[in-house]
Amino acid sequence: MMPIAKSERLGTKFFRLESIFFCIALVFLFCVVSIAVAAQSPPAQGTPAPSAPAAQDDSGQTAAEIVAHDEATTFKVNVKLVLVRVVVRDAQGHAIGNLHKEDFQLFDNRKPQIISHFALERPGSQVAKERQTSNESSVDKLPSVPERYIAFVFDDIHLTFGDLVQARTAAEHHLATLQPTDRAAIFSTSGQTMLDFTDDRGRLHDTLLRLQPRPIAGGAISDCPSITYYMADLIQNKHDTRAEQAAVLDALGCLDLPMQSPQQIQAATQEAEVAVVAGAARSLSIGSQESRVSLTVLRDVVRRISVMPGERSVIVVSPGFLTSDIDMEKDYSDVIDRALHYEVMIGALDARGLYTIVPGGDISKRGPTNGFSVGVEAQYQSDSALAEEDVLADLANATGGTFFHNNNDLDAGFKSVAATPEYFYTLGFAPQNLKLDGAYHHLKVTLKEPAKLTLTARRGYYAPKHAADPAEQAKQEIEEAVFSQEELHDLPVELHTQFFKPSDEQAKLAVLAHVDVRRIRYRKVDGRNTNELTVVAALFNRNGVFVQGMQKNLTMRWKDETLEAKLGSGITLKTNFDVKPGSYLVRLVVRDREGQMMSAENGAIEIP
Repeated sequence: MMPIAKSERLGTKFFRLESIFFCIALVFLFCVVSIAVAAQSPPAQGTPAPSAPAAQDDSGQTAAEIVAHDEATTFKVNVKLVLVRVVVRDAQGHAIGNLHKEDFQLFDNRKPQIISHFALERPGSQVAKERQTSNESSVDKLPSVPERYIAFVFDDIHLTFGDLVQARTAAEHHLATLQPTDRAAIFSTSGQTMLDFTDDRGRLHDTLLRLQPRPIAGGAISDCPSITYYMADLIQNKHDTRAEQAAVLDALGCLDLPMQSPQQIQAATQEAEVAVVAGAARSLSIGSQESRVSLTVLRDVVRRISVMPGERSVIVVSPGFLTSDIDMEKDYSDVIDRALHYEVMIGALDARGLYTIVPGGDISKRGPTNGFSVGVEAQYQSDSALAEEDVLADLANATGGTFFHNNNDLDAGFKSVAATPEYFYTLGFAPQNLKLDGAYHHLKVTLKEPAKLTLTARRGYYAPKHAADPAEQAKQEIEEAVFSQEELHDLPVELHTQFFKPSDEQAKLAVLAHVDVRRIRYRKVDGRNTNELTVVAALFNRNGVFVQGMQKNLTMRWKDETLEAKLGSGITLKTNFDVKPGSYLVRLVVRDREGQMMSAENGAIEIP
């Protein structure tokens, strides 16, 4: 007999493998079909496998009551069930976990909604149960299942050396506090320093040390006059005469042109105006490119972390940046839209700490020499700093994250923006009469009896722009369930795992899905009990990175007597994976077509 490892399931006890084999009426071997989901690549296309043979009952009689076939899948974004994560804290700031669905009220654009899904979650509980399970099984060790994924995004395009060094040191202190169930990744807006999700502290440390400022302009340009991105936008796009006048006076001072006669003054003024126009255009081009690149990286990081199976957080470490045109505003909205849709929380840390505006600017750079220019530019520096800060605040507030700013204690800052509450609730509702206009919907969650409790929750979501057909909707729901760790129990499904090692370097992992088909809702067609199951088994490595997956569509047309007398407690479906020894997270998702119900189960296995 092959060695057996029990899979973790929240709230359901496993059957012993020996008893399962006596109950099996039908066993189907799944053909491998890659799930068409990848972190940053197009959906993989596969050739559908031939249909499975007709089912056979205990007497050997062949009956076309069930047909299985594999197919490649694609997914499209749509909104059906909106999920809202809520953290409730008492007066001392401690998260509480003793509330029920009836305690909450949820509003969509001020209209009360029916909470159709409710779950209390406690990060870290799954690993505790894994360890308890391992003590009851023949397996000596089960892996620490990744539950939380944190992507650190360092804005090395905009960060100064001093701010980056301080933030880098604080980040290393914070990484030392990560739990066994945490996985971290490091990204930079320049794209020159990257590390995918891992729990390898040494690699994280080495990657942090490689971070350094990498402005697109290279930092070698000494302009005359020195025009900031904010002022360049005022001069070129908003036609601010005060900003332009201050820049011209600054240019007259740094160009050092002769101005003894009226003719020389006029010539010098014209040359200064030309220099201002050229300088503003150059600064605007560089600043826009830097902001656009930063937004693109943020969007890609959200896309990357969205396929990680667990709690997802992005921490942006930046002094902030500006979005000066309509295209960038759309890109900025797209980052928030993606984060909201995929339940990614963005925390933001202003790496400038408690900063002050120095009149005349940085002492290392050429500053204005005219008194009027000094005053005007100091005001614009202050306005620019606030505008840059607003971008970070909006990213955090719109996605339910925390914004840490105006504080030099960056150690406390990382702890604040990356903190995971001991308890949180997941509320879900199906929007009624939702218009397909892509509009933003404001969400508000309250408690019926606050009792000096405070809560934080997601602030909104975007409606879809077009309707999806039922098949597309089903695929989207399955995709989101696969790349999650939330367990659903709408269908009677049991998950088991089993492995066999033909050699020290290779192993065969079997994922068994036991389905009590008698308890599934059917539709009568030509006297048969008809329904269709979509069964997806997905495999992730110990860092939560998707390895491979298989999907099976199972069409059932049971006779009444088959359901009543032949199937016993159900059927068991088997999915095989060829893997190497190591730790794996298993995710099983089953969805039926008629009832549109879903079950999702977690498992973890260590193959020595």
